[in-house]
Amino acid sequence: MRTARRLRTAAALAVTAGALALLTSACSTSDAVCSDGEYPVLYVGSTGSACVKDGEEPPKGYARYPEGKVPEHVDDTWWTYWNTHTLDKDGKIVKVSE
Repeated sequence: MRTARRLRTAAALAVTAGALALLTSACSTSDAVCSDGEYPVLYVGSTGSACVKDGEEPPKGYARYPEGKVPEHVDDTWWTYWNTHTLDKDGKIVKVSE
């Protein structure tokens, strides 16, 4: 009986470890748009972007993404959206012409 209990415990630990590894890999920072201590900015009139140190203003020609529409990871919803959209000089969201 003790052997069966140990096997069940080992199996449960293995499943838990596997689930934890899967969950943490889904939130990996390796696909983050910017490094820790930085935030993404959009090149006005283009789909280009850059990262700026927290506390600093975007460089000339760049703007902060609109609130709630900031890409966080490569290929997330907003990353994909901003591949076809940009901000014009007045801060209005416009579709990029091909």
